[in-house]
Amino acid sequence: MADRQGSLTGLTDEEAREFHGFFMTSFIGFTVVAIIAHFLVWSWRPWFPSVKGYAALQDGATQLASLVNLIT
Repeated sequence: MADRQGSLTGLTDEEAREFHGFFMTSFIGFTVVAIIAHFLVWSWRPWFPSVKGYAALQDGATQLASLVNLIT
C-alpha cells in the first residue's frame, strides 16, 4: 500500500499503464468507427451543397412531389 500513496488514483505505475493502453485502444477504435460512419453517411447524403447549391435540393423535392401526385 505504501507505493500507492504517490498517485491520486491509487493505481500503481503498471496498473496506470495498463489502463492507459485500454483507454487508447478504445479511443482509437471509436474514432475509426466514427470516421467510417461519417464517410458512409456523407456518401449517402452529402451535407455540402453541389455546384448548383441548395437549389438542386429544391428541384429534387419538387420532382419527388410531382411523382407522388402522379401516383396518387
